[in-house]
Amino acid sequence: MDEDLDAMSREQLVAEVRKLREGIRAHRDTTGQDLCWHHPALWGLLPERTDPVPAVPAWPQFMEGCVRYRRSLDEQAPDAPRTAQSFGMTSRRAAANNLRSARPGQARC
Repeated sequence: MDEDLDAMSREQLVAEVRKLREGIRAHRDTTGQDLCWHHPALWGLLPERTDPVPAVPAWPQFMEGCVRYRRSLDEQAPDAPRTAQSFGMTSRRAAANNLRSARPGQARC
């Protein structure tokens, strides 16, 4: 599957690693309501060109998954800053401002 790597020069490999790291960091730095979105840009970094169509759960099962995900954040990041910002008000800039205003030493999601 990754045979293309065998033909790459050191410089090409370094460029590929940098591109992948940038994509991973962008995903990692997602916060607030943006955590819940479909992220095709991340898997678009892979060389194989595919546009997978996700299986979308029915609303009750989807909302159950959202609640379970939010509970997992309480368990995995109990000291992360919380926001009461409504969905329609979410933006990366607002989320970044939220994180900047967090108390020193608080973990990030």
